[in-house]
Amino acid sequence: MDTRSPRLPGTSPLLPAALLRRLEAAHAAQPLMARAGEAAARWAEQLRSDSARPVLVLAGPGNNGGDAFVCATRLREADIDVVVVSRADPARLSADAHAARQAFLDGGGAIAADIPVATPWGLIVDGLFGIGLARDLAAPYAAWTATAQAQARRDHCPILALDVPSGLDADTGRAWAGALQATHTLTFLADKPGLHTADGPDLAGAVRIAELGVAATAWAAAASGSPNRAASTADDAHLLPPGRLLAPADFAPWLKPRPKNSHKGRNGEAGILGGAPGMTGAALLAGRAALVLGAGRTFVGCLDPQAPAVDIVHPELMLRRGEALLATPLSALAVGPGLGQDDAARRDLATALGLAVPLVLDADALNLVAREPQLAAQVAARNPGRAPTLLTPHPAEAARLLACDTAAIQADRIAAARTLAARFNAHVALKGCGTVLAHPPGSDGNDPANPDGLPTAWAINPSGNPGMSTAGMGDVLSGIVVALLAQGWPPGPALEAAVHLHGAAADALVAAGTGPVGLTAGETIPAARSLLNRWVGATLPLG
Repeated sequence: MDTRSPRLPGTSPLLPAALLRRLEAAHAAQPLMARAGEAAARWAEQLRSDSARPVLVLAGPGNNGGDAFVCATRLREADIDVVVVSRADPARLSADAHAARQAFLDGGGAIAADIPVATPWGLIVDGLFGIGLARDLAAPYAAWTATAQAQARRDHCPILALDVPSGLDADTGRAWAGALQATHTLTFLADKPGLHTADGPDLAGAVRIAELGVAATAWAAAASGSPNRAASTADDAHLLPPGRLLAPADFAPWLKPRPKNSHKGRNGEAGILGGAPGMTGAALLAGRAALVLGAGRTFVGCLDPQAPAVDIVHPELMLRRGEALLATPLSALAVGPGLGQDDAARRDLATALGLAVPLVLDADALNLVAREPQLAAQVAARNPGRAPTLLTPHPAEAARLLACDTAAIQADRIAAARTLAARFNAHVALKGCGTVLAHPPGSDGNDPANPDGLPTAWAINPSGNPGMSTAGMGDVLSGIVVALLAQGWPPGPALEAAVHLHGAAADALVAAGTGPVGLTAGETIPAARSLLNRWVGATLPLG
């Protein structure tokens, strides 16, 4: 009998709006709108909270509205009461959307100019705007989204968004004014980055993909231009390349069981540098994470001269002064947890940057790099093959590194992560809702820079929850990353695995009743260990 864990889930491509338009153009001869509307109707039938209540369908002035009209027609054909609200000018609709609207009317449907106030709904379908909207919602649509939101709360009914929730930027996850918060989103052709980062997860709810009969690999051909329009060099220079929605399958090749003939020397020496006065807890959290996640030996160097000589929770940790740590042979080093920004911290960081080991920079290490041009130059000059650099900033730290404000980072998190990776020649995890990972050009041997000079390899991590919004979580992540590096993982997979594992561990705790409110950083460490071992078990061959 096979008693293994389930197979590790696979990754999903994330396509930007410009590439999706090329994909649509390349398959213009196929009935994509009909397929989209039919798929929406099938899910809508399942989602209705009360089968006795009608479904409200909001149909916009573009092809998203055409999808909504097809959905409404199919629901009517299934004897479901439907109220369609639309002010789209038939003369300005595309041919497909016009035909969908007319088919709805020819089938006996009627179109209302405003949302009925008193009708209780079993489901609301948002077909106002899709991937093309990049501005605040105007009248009457902003009023419709506000009314729909209020009525969904009143009626305790779901909201199903078609492709993306109206008002959500499909590329960045930015919510424009008037954006609708859906409980479910059926996205078409392929997944979109904006559904999984920044405001996207809050607005999209549960996401499903309807590929509409287009092969999952078809986007690769569309990336070089559609049959109807050759892509120009100028266009490609600003085209966001496809990304990935991170999953364990991305780093499965490194989820290997340890040989029975093993010893601590085979599992590496991890170092943590930080722990300035008043902040030794940060360094200890990182050290405990590195120890528990499998480093053969873990050394913690604290800058506080009064730091404890032993960690009573984990006496296996080897504690020493910061300068002594830097003289210790290490397999990988993390600098930043509780580091501080005084002269001693700057001196030790400069020394660490000169070491030929994989180096994780977080917290105050990043703040020092942002403040000191000489340190920034040292980071960028590190050899990515012999001494790779990994950066794990939160948005405020990323803003300091890029000399902008946090709002600019959050407005386009993918661009910010890619810019950091290019500027510092580093692997980057821009933390936050939907952590964005970017890798320097050439980091995997066959990944050149985009024509704009930014790296093409990027991903969004879907794991994690609001319980992680508490002190010490970043320190634990640094410890997990350095533990994997010390055990010989390549830098890109190590960073991706650590980010995904940390978030998944927090998800497992919440699912078991711990949090999200009150979840602590330390609690995620043993949970991450358990999950990592389950992932390794899922890769074992049948015995």
